[in-house]
Amino acid sequence: MKIFHCDHCGHLLFFENTTCVSCLHRVAYLPDVRLVGSLDADADGAETWRSPLPKASADGYRLCHNDKVEGICNWAVPAGDDNAFCLSCRTTRVIPNLAEPANRSAWYRLEVAKRRLLFTLTELGLPIQDRSDDSMHGLAFDFLADADPGGPPVLTGHENGVITVNIAEADDAERERRRAAMHEGYRTLLGHMRHESGHYYWDRLIADTPELDEFRSIFGDEREDYAAALAAYYARGCPADWQERFVSAYASSHPWEDWAETWAQYLHMVDTIETAAACGLSLRPRRRDEPTVPNMPDPVSPEPAPFDQLIDSWFPLTYVLNKLNRGLGHGDAYPFVLSPAAVAKLRFVENVVGRLKVARARQAGQSSDSEVTETAAHAAGAAE
Repeated sequence: MKIFHCDHCGHLLFFENTTCVSCLHRVAYLPDVRLVGSLDADADGAETWRSPLPKASADGYRLCHNDKVEGICNWAVPAGDDNAFCLSCRTTRVIPNLAEPANRSAWYRLEVAKRRLLFTLTELGLPIQDRSDDSMHGLAFDFLADADPGGPPVLTGHENGVITVNIAEADDAERERRRAAMHEGYRTLLGHMRHESGHYYWDRLIADTPELDEFRSIFGDEREDYAAALAAYYARGCPADWQERFVSAYASSHPWEDWAETWAQYLHMVDTIETAAACGLSLRPRRRDEPTVPNMPDPVSPEPAPFDQLIDSWFPLTYVLNKLNRGLGHGDAYPFVLSPAAVAKLRFVENVVGRLKVARARQAGQSSDSEVTETAAHAAGAAE
């Protein structure tokens, strides 16, 4: 996550802010410039707002419907966009029943986690299409509650572009109960979002692409019966040597879950390292045999750091995170150990994302070249 500041007074802003606590200007995330910025209301009484940022929309912005009506969102909509919802909220297909008072708080927490997910995906240059862009396979989120205490529970998961999250996961006590019952070291709303997005991007980036053969050589053959594999995992548990081959115990259940768990770990890494870099963090211990990072790399800069540098930074960063958490009386913030096999899988994820970036940049360059050629041809024709 980047570090943001008010464009009017320079005060520190956080990703979830709606108001600058110093100068009281309205604050919103501006998706076209990928920054949280402060806004001025148009003087003519219109519902548009202006940003002083040079690259901001010249037409101004509107506040998302879910901010104006529900007080749930802090993303803006460029004034030229006819959609009442921001880029994040338009991916939400089903919201919790707001007749239940507790559900509003749950919905807010779910949307906060989703916005953080979408921010990271955007920073990585990954394609994000909602159902209006692609009615069959666009990304959508259903936030559902169990209908009947005695009936079948809503299962958090992904199917054909739709990510379903049980809103009970937004309740800290219930989520902790489930984490303990399932013997997990880590369970968060953002973790769920990142994991399920991994299934979505497997369909987009791996299935039926040249990446599939390499995927199978690293993760295994995903054609293995998925339902049977999960049933076997829940019946017998994980293999004794899972830590030598997987990022988590659940990753051992099936190649699809191995990919999704590894994808989530990669997003953990990218976001946390970007935050550390933006904060100017460096580690310079007093002893030479302790973890050190002189300068934290920024993985989403125009020239991202090599993967080996990210890994070399990740280990000492999580070492410090865990020690700080223990000092506050909590468990480890990052309760994972990345084996060489798990690192190799993370490298594959990085390579897939990197190759997509190159392909998209090349495509954009070709489009620009084509536009230049067409413009030159038109000018030549006009000169004749």
